[in-house]
Amino acid sequence: MQKLAVLLLTLLIAGCAFPGVYKINVQQGSIIKQEDLDQISAGMTRSQVYSVLGSPSVINPTDESRDYYIYTFQRAGQEIKQQQVVVYYDNNVVTHYESDLLPLTPAY
Repeated sequence: MQKLAVLLLTLLIAGCAFPGVYKINVQQGSIIKQEDLDQISAGMTRSQVYSVLGSPSVINPTDESRDYYIYTFQRAGQEIKQQQVVVYYDNNVVTHYESDLLPLTPAY
């Protein structure tokens, strides 16, 4: 009876990492492509940027001089991949942007 209890407990504990357990892909944020960024230039207004890139993922209420577009993707429990675009403004006019894009956007 003790051996059966130990075996059952072992199976229950190992169930979380049991091979074949279905893990979903998790995608969050704004997918930004290089083609989209090519449309952004210095002198554009914030509303023009929003019409090209959409609403930013993160808005800092204490510092309106930049908008953050962040995208994360995790395929079936593997490593999380992230890309980030930061658009800088001076009086709601684009001065420049910085981007760290993924080589391939691994959307579903």
